[in-house]
Amino acid sequence: MQITALSGGVGGARFVRGLVHELRRRAPGEEVEVTVVGNTGDDITLFGLRVCPDLDSVLYTLGGGVDEEQGWGREGDTREVMGELGALGVQPQWFGLGDRDLGTHVARSLWLAQGATLSEVTARIAARWGLPGQGVRLLPVTDSPIETHVVVDAGALDGPAGRSGDAAGTDRGADDGVPERAIHFQEWWVRHGASLPARRFTVAGLSGAAPAPGVLEAIRGADVVLLPPSNPVVSIGIVLGVPGVRDALRGTRAPVVGVSPIVGGRPVRGHADACLAPLGVEVSAAGVAGLYADLLDGWLVDTADEHAGYPPRVQVRPLDLLMRDVEGAARIAGAALDLADELR
Repeated sequence: MQITALSGGVGGARFVRGLVHELRRRAPGEEVEVTVVGNTGDDITLFGLRVCPDLDSVLYTLGGGVDEEQGWGREGDTREVMGELGALGVQPQWFGLGDRDLGTHVARSLWLAQGATLSEVTARIAARWGLPGQGVRLLPVTDSPIETHVVVDAGALDGPAGRSGDAAGTDRGADDGVPERAIHFQEWWVRHGASLPARRFTVAGLSGAAPAPGVLEAIRGADVVLLPPSNPVVSIGIVLGVPGVRDALRGTRAPVVGVSPIVGGRPVRGHADACLAPLGVEVSAAGVAGLYADLLDGWLVDTADEHAGYPPRVQVRPLDLLMRDVEGAARIAGAALDLADELR
């Protein structure tokens, strides 16, 4: 059996960990391959190092080394290097990297500089974390460098909550005459906590990107395709935006089953509401389902959202969607597999 999941960071990583747990329980000894297609749109270069936050969240979570409280970074990590960089006046200091975490970024950057592709590098790091032994293959959605930027009012960066001497981009007039500035997604998300109203999102390099080797094959050859409860705009949305990926999902014969990241009109985690607003999409399980309506077959929603209006062709199943622990994530993953079996 082949299962393909499109994943962002924390929510996707925890769902996939639950999926692996559930597969061990319900199909011991059965050969099951899980391919995770990871978002790379929030990748960033810091201190000369290439950082891939969503891929690393999957690696650390499945490998048992993640900081569970944060959901990202290494458990028990220290910040000696960041402290020394700060003492030297090296910026930015708003994106914290732990010392052991830096080992991953140094290795990745070194191998990329030596000519390896991001797919090849990710496979090497995945082997270090034991993913192949769990039957999991992690693929970046593309080997091409892509980076998400957020367009905000330039004036917002001058206020108390948005002073940003290292903001990217240049001022330019919007259609309404208000000057705009584009900043890297990570600065908007981490430094500002998505508090600056976004006008729109733009992804540098996306239109010219190609799916990484194995991505389209993993979708076309899957028995089930799963959309974990990752951010629908800047995680799953970026994966779907890589040319060829959305078409492959529309054309697959496998059932495509998703898990809503919205419960009772609020994101389970993160700032999905701030990401949906610029698109004019309702912050609801139904609103997110509408973003996937052209490819979605089944949709797991929380019991609080059972009676919302969903796309007519989508089979909706309500259940408790909070992933409180590994068992809770496994329960949700199992429900997604059960729904896929019904649809198949």
